Amino acid sequence: MRVIGRRIEGLEMPAVEKISERQQREPFHILISTLLSARTQDATTLAASTRLFAKAPTPAAVARLTPRQIEKLIYPVGFYRHKAAFVRAAAKMIVTKFGGNVPRTMAELVTIPGVGRKTANLVLIVAFQSDEHICVDIHVHRISNRLGWVQTRTPEETEQALYRSIEQRWWPLLNHYLVTWGQNVCRPVRPRCNECPIVTSCGRVGVSW
Repeated sequence: MRVIGRRIEGLEMPAVEKISERQQREPFHILISTLLSARTQDATTLAASTRLFAKAPTPAAVARLTPRQIEKLIYPVGFYRHKAAFVRAAAKMIVTKFGGNVPRTMAELVTIPGVGRKTANLVLIVAFQSDEHICVDIHVHRISNRLGWVQTRTPEETEQALYRSIEQRWWPLLNHYLVTWGQNVCRPVRPRCNECPIVTSCGRVGVSW
């Protein structure tokens, strides 16, 4: 983890991390950006989030938008019509149930439309600086198995396995490190093993060349 942390300096950060820095860790922006990021390239997520928050920066403002307005603002993120519905419903619940503030617990976060454990964990880590959670997306799941740290079939299984196998000091950094690493070096197809400084410590599980 220390080696990866040093090597990702200067590499392109994930979209949610960029939004977090720009918006001073605004929890609502981080939550919505994470919802938009699923199956969408980072550049598209960043552009869509920027347009949406320029028009409606708060949960109340987003809740007042029509579904069609949200669709136009977030297009062309993947599944933009479905995501527009989730974004509006999430904003409405945050206003009506949580007083306009994004909740700070896993139990409450996962009651928000469109929010699963991955999104909730990322909000808790990035927005609220939690050191008690691990956010597992497809990159973290894939790389953790490729390295041989875990042997799991789903991101949910990977999250629980990592709590047992990784020192807690690395939990809040794991997503940022491995997502950045996975987008730039340890790619899903044709990973750059010849450029990887930890290749001698990697199980290379599933890598056939």
